[in-house]
Amino acid sequence: MRRGRLVDAAVLVALLVGAAATLAPFVLSVTTALKTTRQFASTPVLSPPAPPTVENIVTLFGRDYDFVTPIAVTAQVVVVVLVGQLLFSVLAAYAFARLEFPGRDALFWVYLGTLMVPQAVTVIPLYLMMTEVGLRNTFWALVLPYVLGSPFAIFLLREHFRTIPQDLIDAARLDGAGTVGILRHVVVPVSRPILTTLAVITVVTHWNNFLWPLVITSGRTWQVMTVATAGLQTQYNGNWPVVMAATTVAIVPLIVLFLVFRHSVVRSITITGFR
Repeated sequence: MRRGRLVDAAVLVALLVGAAATLAPFVLSVTTALKTTRQFASTPVLSPPAPPTVENIVTLFGRDYDFVTPIAVTAQVVVVVLVGQLLFSVLAAYAFARLEFPGRDALFWVYLGTLMVPQAVTVIPLYLMMTEVGLRNTFWALVLPYVLGSPFAIFLLREHFRTIPQDLIDAARLDGAGTVGILRHVVVPVSRPILTTLAVITVVTHWNNFLWPLVITSGRTWQVMTVATAGLQTQYNGNWPVVMAATTVAIVPLIVLFLVFRHSVVRSITITGFR
C-alpha cells in the first residue's frame, strides 16, 4: 500500500510538472502583455505586472499596427477552409468507407501516405502553381491548398464511418434514400461529436498557420494574424509587451472554442476508442 501511494505521488508530481511546463508560456504571454515597456525592462520576466495595464492591447489595435485587418483575414480563411474541409472530407471519407469501386483501398493508402510528406516540401510547387494562375497574394491562394479536405480529416472520418452499423444504412436504402440522403439523415447526425472535433482541430490548425501565408502573401492586404505577429518584431524594434499582447489576443478565441466544445471533443474520443 505504501509503495502504491509513492507511485501515485510520483505520478501526481510528474503531471503537475508537465502542467506547469505547458501553462508557463501562456502565463508569461499574459503577464508580459499587461506590463508597460518600462515595467518589462526594469522587472524580472516572471514578475506579475504592477499595476496591470491594457495599453499594449490598445496600441495593437491602433493606427500604428492595425491588428484588426489580420484578424479579419484569418477569420475569413478559417471559415472557408472549415466549410470546405467538413464538406469534402465527409464525402471522401464516406466513399472510402462504404462505397465499392476498383482500387479503393490502394488509393486511400496512397493518399494517406501524403501525411508523411513535410509541408516545406510542397511549398515551392504550390507557390509556382499559384503564381502561374495569377493567384499569388490573393485570398484564394490562402485557402485553395486546404479547402478540398486533408488526409488526416479523411482518415479520421473514414475510421468512424466504418463503425456505423450497416443495418442503419440498409434501412435508409430500403426507405428510398440515396447516397446523399444517407449522408444527410444517417451518417452526419450520428457523427456530430467526431465532426465537432474535426472542426475544432481545423480551426486551431488554420488559425495558427504561418508558413504558407508567409510565402504566398506580401504586404498588409492579405496578411494573416501569425504573419502580422511575427512582423511586430524587427531588427530595430523589440517591443515585447506588444508582441505578447498579440499572442494573447490570438490565444483567447481558441481557449473559448475549446471551453464551448470540450464535451463533444471528449465524447468523440470515447466513441472512436482512442486512448
